[in-house]
Amino acid sequence: MKLFYSPASPFIRKVLVVAHELGIADQLTHLPSAAHPVRRDPRVVAVNPSGRVPALILDDGEVLYDSRVICEYLEARAGGAGVFPPPGLERWRALRQQSLGDGLMEAAVGARYERYVRPENLRWEDWWQGCMAKVTSSLDAIEVELKSARDGFDIGHVTLACALAYLDFRYSDFGWRQGRPVSAAWFDAINQRASMRATRHGEMPA
Repeated sequence: MKLFYSPASPFIRKVLVVAHELGIADQLTHLPSAAHPVRRDPRVVAVNPSGRVPALILDDGEVLYDSRVICEYLEARAGGAGVFPPPGLERWRALRQQSLGDGLMEAAVGARYERYVRPENLRWEDWWQGCMAKVTSSLDAIEVELKSARDGFDIGHVTLACALAYLDFRYSDFGWRQGRPVSAAWFDAINQRASMRATRHGEMPA
C-alpha cells in the first residue's frame, strides 16, 4: 500500500497511529506530497480530486481517502477487532470522539493556514478567531468526554490524541492544558504509547 504523506499533517498521523496499533505499519510505503490549499500537488490530485492527504493507493490500484475511510480499511485489512469497537454504544461513542477530534484538527489547520499561508494583507482576523473558538470549545468537550474515558485505545482515543498532539506541535504557546486537568493527564499518559512515540511530529520520516 502506498500512502501520500506529509509529516506535519495530524490526519496522516492518525492513519499511521492506527497502522502501528494494528501491527501493519510496515505495509505502508510513504509517498511524498506537497498538499496545499492553493498550490495543489498534481500527484495527489491525480488520485484524490480534493488534493488533500491522506490518500491511500491499495495494492490493486484502488484509491481510498480520507483518514476516516483509510482507518476503517486498515482495520478490515488487519482482520478487525482492533481500534474500532464492535456495534453498540461504545462504538457510537468512539465514532463521536473521532468526529470531535477531526473537527478540532480541521479548525487548527484552518487557523494555521490563515496565519501562515494566506498573504498578510488578505488575512481575516475574525476567521482566525472563529477557528480558534472551535478549537477551544472542542477542547472543553474533550475534557468532559475523558472524565468517563474507556479503557484501551480505540479510534476515538487515537483521534483525540492526535488532535492534542497537533496543538503541542503547532500551537505550543496556546496552553490547552490550562483548566483541563483530565485531558492533560490522559494525554500525557497515552502519548507514551509505542504508536504515538513512533509517529511524533518532527520525528516521522519526511
